Amino acid sequence: MERDAGPFDPPRALTRLREARPVSPLVFPDGHEGWIVTGYDAVRRLMADTRFSSRQDLGVLHIPYEATGMPVMTEPAPQVPGLFVAMDPPDHTRLRRKLTGAFTVRRMKQLEEHIGEIVARQLDAMARLAPPVDLVKEFALPVPSLVICELLGVPYEDRDTFQTNSAQMMVKDQTLDEKMAAYGALTAYLAELVTRKRAEPGEDILSDLARHDDLSVEELVGIAFLLLLAGHETTANMLALGTFALLEHPDQLAALRADPDLMPDAVEELLRYLAVADIFYRYATEDIELGGETITKGSTVVVALLAANRDPGRFDDPDTLDVHRNARGHMAFGHGIHQCLGQQLARVEMRAGFEGLLRRFPTLQLAVPAREVKLRTDMNIYGVHELPVTWTETGR
Repeated sequence: MERDAGPFDPPRALTRLREARPVSPLVFPDGHEGWIVTGYDAVRRLMADTRFSSRQDLGVLHIPYEATGMPVMTEPAPQVPGLFVAMDPPDHTRLRRKLTGAFTVRRMKQLEEHIGEIVARQLDAMARLAPPVDLVKEFALPVPSLVICELLGVPYEDRDTFQTNSAQMMVKDQTLDEKMAAYGALTAYLAELVTRKRAEPGEDILSDLARHDDLSVEELVGIAFLLLLAGHETTANMLALGTFALLEHPDQLAALRADPDLMPDAVEELLRYLAVADIFYRYATEDIELGGETITKGSTVVVALLAANRDPGRFDDPDTLDVHRNARGHMAFGHGIHQCLGQQLARVEMRAGFEGLLRRFPTLQLAVPAREVKLRTDMNIYGVHELPVTWTETGR
């Protein structure tokens, strides 16, 4: 669905749905009847209810391709070993439990200084370039890629392999064959990597996982694929789109420059306001009452997190970006058992990233008119393809 209300706002159709009927019937392109949930309370209840399955091998996952003209998949996708985001308990519980220690608030806090150093090095490299530069290429993508590579034990020099293939998989109108080719290339690379980790473990998360004898190589590959993809795609897009949003809201940018202590709240507000991972799917395993509607067994349910994060029933003046707001309770990281495992890491990266960028480039501005910024409306994770920026001087 095109973002026709502006680069940072939900599509008008989603807003109208939320206002009229927060749990609405939806007819998919193949005629299958399902539901779309846009209201905050209903989304939160749905995400907490495990009767709404995350599995893609139950029934048919009807992904709406109206905007692309692509055919709808007619067969359920087989379950991928290790890909716990597409599993329900007890399988989901078994795999996720092995990772909870890796992403604790305490461990992320310990990483804060090191992530700050990675940010500073990347900003140093950017400052040596003659503006204008593409902020995505020079900053927003390298920072989370460097961090996740280091955490997982993936050689950063191999980044082209995973960045190119993961980008291929995120394009909405890629054929199934093209997506499978990209997925095959990435998993073949990861299979080789985890096999090496199992033979010669190091000090990283994949090595820690490889020490578990009860995890197969296929499961290790699935987990590695998920962490690598989620660990750089979403944060990279938040850093770039968040910078775009701040540059387009100079009063909020000025408030942050004047009081850097606002940054933690500003990060939560940007997460709420932008919600780059905006659409998820669930599958009703039985008849379920939600928001005054009966969602029948077998229905595919589209969950609109961005619409929920802009619900005036939960947030005052929700379409305004306000870095002073207490945006706790937003659902940019989801909710329930599938709530993003790496959310604390993402927060640390965003705080360090935005703080460093604003301090180092006090005169940062767009190098093109805002309407010329290329938006990722063709991708499953929203953001910008490029963000050309310029400056007149650099700070320290």
